[in-house]
Amino acid sequence: MTVNHLLELQEHGQSVWMDNLSRDIIQSGALAEMVSTQGIRGITSNPAIFEKAIAGNAIYDEAILAGVKAGKSVNEIYEFLVFEDIQRAADVLLPVFNSSDGLDGYVSIEVSPNLSQDTEGTVSEALRFWAAIDRPNVMIKIPGTTAGFAAVERVIAAGIPVNVTLLFSVSDYEQTALAYIRGLEALAERGESVKIASVASFFLSRIDTKIDDRLEALIKGTTDEVRQEKLAELKGKAAIANAKLAYQKYKELYADARWQALVAAGAREQRLLWASTSTKNPAYSDVMYVDNLVGPNTVNTMPPETIAACIDHCDIQDRIEMDLPEAQAVVAALQGVGIDLDQVMIELQQEGIDKFVKPFGSLMKSLETKMAQLMPA
Repeated sequence: MTVNHLLELQEHGQSVWMDNLSRDIIQSGALAEMVSTQGIRGITSNPAIFEKAIAGNAIYDEAILAGVKAGKSVNEIYEFLVFEDIQRAADVLLPVFNSSDGLDGYVSIEVSPNLSQDTEGTVSEALRFWAAIDRPNVMIKIPGTTAGFAAVERVIAAGIPVNVTLLFSVSDYEQTALAYIRGLEALAERGESVKIASVASFFLSRIDTKIDDRLEALIKGTTDEVRQEKLAELKGKAAIANAKLAYQKYKELYADARWQALVAAGAREQRLLWASTSTKNPAYSDVMYVDNLVGPNTVNTMPPETIAACIDHCDIQDRIEMDLPEAQAVVAALQGVGIDLDQVMIELQQEGIDKFVKPFGSLMKSLETKMAQLMPA
């Protein structure tokens, strides 16, 4: 009998969410099947995913035409399409939400990527999305920028579940956790429930892609074979090392007296969610960002191809706290060869924002074109 390794992850305390959403998989029943048989316990989405789902897909034409006839703007039609997909997916996942007592079963929707440096705009859009979608198992995605941290605190303080996205550095993760804690403290001070779910989305494969490129440039820039070998040995190790150190920071933050006071009031830890888990380098294992980061009270959101690979050949063991000295040594070695990790993480976050801004703009243009095509003569 074939073993579904995704179900094994759940036994180790890690929830599997899927980084994909489209109307096709909802209407066909594929999403419900994945939830009931494969162990999918949540959904993450982003502007790039919705561009892929909506642009050029006739399944949305009827709804777009209805919007055109009603005189809606392109942004209103976009939100109508996306909100409906989020609502339907949330309804499919509601049994998971209920059976897990609100731990899992969430569908994440991101505020406009154009608001990444706008605290007030982010808070306003988060509140509006939450009210419009009107489902208990929706998480609002907010980028982990300086403006985003302030927004996270306020949105959590409003009692709304938050997925903090585009986290690359341990220091930004720490700021995310502290924003969550401050938001819960505001709820507690008002005598309101602090049982609010949140995840901190920590990105992986993009780190290795960028740092491997830097290492390759250093290798080409020297004729010292010993140095070349040492540089080559660091390839493909940065992301997992970084994530393991983030998990240690997580344990530290949720062990102090400040947090215990919130636990007594019913608070739950903000879980680390491993994101960007599809392997970009074909020389690496296609499940390296799953196998190496299994650990309790975590989430791994995977695109469909990584889910299929993991079902087939993941090797599930608790590895998140294995080889911690090696993880620290990798980070130290990268700094030692002249790679400024702090600067790399800043660049990656800005690139991540750009990767959402561009498809968002592209989707709006595609919708405008589609609206013109469907416009009654």
